[in-house]
Amino acid sequence: MDPHLLRTYVTVARLASFSEAARDLGYTQSAVSQHIAALETDLGMPLLTRRPVAPTPAGERLLEHAGALLLRLDAARADLDRFAAAPRATLDVAASPLALTPRTLAALPATGVTLRGLSRERVPVAVATGEADAGLVDGIAAPSDPLRLTDIAPLAATGVAEEPLAVVLPAHHPLAGRPGVRLDDLVDARWLDAPDAGIPLDRLRAVHGGPAGRGFRDALRYEGTDTRTLAALAAAGHGLALLPLPAAAGVPGAAAVPLVAPRLVHRVELLLPAGTGREPTGPVAGFARRLKG
Repeated sequence: MDPHLLRTYVTVARLASFSEAARDLGYTQSAVSQHIAALETDLGMPLLTRRPVAPTPAGERLLEHAGALLLRLDAARADLDRFAAAPRATLDVAASPLALTPRTLAALPATGVTLRGLSRERVPVAVATGEADAGLVDGIAAPSDPLRLTDIAPLAATGVAEEPLAVVLPAHHPLAGRPGVRLDDLVDARWLDAPDAGIPLDRLRAVHGGPAGRGFRDALRYEGTDTRTLAALAAAGHGLALLPLPAAAGVPGAAAVPLVAPRLVHRVELLLPAGTGREPTGPVAGFARRLKG
């Protein structure tokens, strides 16, 4: 299967248009049509309907594989490019918002740094495909357990911080004065859906292990990345939020009640390209050394 043809197919399916895909890829519309026809001939089945432009059932199945296949090819190219590249004097770091703690920020060099805020899912992709030299990604896990990251390419993951978790709620909430709270007690509460600024609700549902689709209803969706804004929304009564305890403390009108069950922590990991004989050098090595020290 030709990856160039596969990229064209994914673009046409995503945009639902041959002409839009041609503009996006810098091809002529005729070339895009030829790519799709060649891929369909290679696979021996139609992948797209033409009016409207939409994947066939076989095309839908191919899309389930295509993203991972193309990403793996991009990661392989980036991995080989690193062997030929000259040592860099700068550092490009991709980080999910909650991975930016005082400790991780203090480990950055004083100059020559580009820091990119990305979603948790995008950070490993950026490191694997060479968009970033290093990544900082966060999530929730049992104490000392590694995060479960998508298998994109060989990446070395090292835990650099673990912090307790807290439920953020209004200071006048009935649970505000408790020394701790159990997740089981909050299944039917209203929550803030803030996938980039807090712990995503799908992770809460997963660790709770209840019936699919039950509990942790979202009352308001916040699509920003500012943790203080999320905590302020919780303080104003728009829903509960789960945050690392240090990030949840000190917000006016909010109470941060430690999560005591299940036993979970907020974990931050450093991601670096991995491979036989590969050791970080230059600013990447210094950054990793300061984080691990």
